[in-house]
Amino acid sequence: MAKAPVLTPQADDFPRWYQDLINKAELADNGPVRGTMVIRPYGYGLWERMQQEMDARIKGAGASNAYFPLFIPQSYLTREAEHVEGFAPELAVVTHGGGKELEEPVVVRPTSETIINEYFSKWVQSYRDLPLLINQWANVVRWEMRPRVFLRTTEFLWQEGHTAHATYEDARDYAARIHRDVYADFMTNLLGIDVVLGRKTPKERFAGAINTLTLEAMMGDGKALQMGTSHELGQNFAKAFHTQFLSKDGKQELVWQTSWGASTRMVGGLIMSHGDDSGLRVPPRLAPVQAVVLAIKGDDAVLAKAREIGGRLSAAGIRVQVDDRTDTPFGRRAVDWELKGVPVRIEIGPRDLENGSAMLVRRIAGGKEPVQFDALEALLPKIFEDDQALLLRQSRERRESRTSDVKSVAEAAEAAMAGGWARIPWSELGAEGEAALAEKAVTVRCLVAEDGSVPDSDDAPGTLAVVGRAY
Repeated sequence: MAKAPVLTPQADDFPRWYQDLINKAELADNGPVRGTMVIRPYGYGLWERMQQEMDARIKGAGASNAYFPLFIPQSYLTREAEHVEGFAPELAVVTHGGGKELEEPVVVRPTSETIINEYFSKWVQSYRDLPLLINQWANVVRWEMRPRVFLRTTEFLWQEGHTAHATYEDARDYAARIHRDVYADFMTNLLGIDVVLGRKTPKERFAGAINTLTLEAMMGDGKALQMGTSHELGQNFAKAFHTQFLSKDGKQELVWQTSWGASTRMVGGLIMSHGDDSGLRVPPRLAPVQAVVLAIKGDDAVLAKAREIGGRLSAAGIRVQVDDRTDTPFGRRAVDWELKGVPVRIEIGPRDLENGSAMLVRRIAGGKEPVQFDALEALLPKIFEDDQALLLRQSRERRESRTSDVKSVAEAAEAAMAGGWARIPWSELGAEGEAALAEKAVTVRCLVAEDGSVPDSDDAPGTLAVVGRAY
């Protein structure tokens, strides 16, 4: 009788494979309240690495970290009508505290535009105070009707940036800078995920924004996942919160603003972009553990060599873990590390000591070969870069091979329902066609120019709509 697979094969049931992998790789559990999640240490290690790399890029763009309260007076949200209408179904509202009914209900933070604008209006007095560039790492709550771990949860972790500028042009350019230099750079060069940069249609924009820039990635099953967004808010919140400044000309003017965010949804994107039937495949530049050194048996000499190699690799700047849990069968440990997607396993047993080499197993490219102990420090960095490039290439090839150029709504829907994306001239699709696609659970993911760049406006000549089914 054939041995049952550790994970449900992707081809049999992609959603079940996804859930199996989260459980078997010990990434997360469902929380006690519907829609919440408990992120386990290995899953949180992935998020920590994402935080570190994103935070460096955000600071490189000039923003500073701050923190704002979790609880927001309900009256703040009602000041910007379009914003509160967009979030109303998702709000969690607290009406009692300390055993008493509150004089004013408070909303558990769904996003922080309103409370941050309350303070921006205090902090910004003059053009000399601009631009004001703030980022926050926090949790947010949006009551989710159809939860899925990492992808859609009632509470999730994220960063949200909020900025104020003296001119429309400055705000527009900064939103584009975050979109390109922070998000696209991180997702392409660290996550190894090919992303399409575009702008949302008016129907899909963030509530209260005048423009939303998005990054869309194709998952292993052909569906789209929105990986991050950067919004031009215009002066909508500035009007509601009276966020104004004294210009160089001595006039009181409203600020122009942006907001932008990326969340733990990226962990789900990582899983569905790179995972296979054996588990995760973690890009080496991102991986919390780039190499694991496995002692096959509890022989003193084997353990000593495994620990020695672990120390040498760590000293060489490689994120390494030594697995010397020899009371657990070697086969089980090897499968566990394969599920977790660690790029390289270095396996050492008594016979390897005799040969002066270790068995090097590559998770991403596949294959294994003996490597001399002394060659490991020099060899691993090259392997990591090759495997990093391979993941990005595979991600891009999947998107390109499963994207069709079409000319009608019917053809666009057919391509999406078949497990891919379609590109269709926005002039042919329009808002009416967008509504027709939505009836088939197909959405316009973004608008792009013919050369793949981000269009300057929704109706720029030659603009294409990228459509597909989405998470």
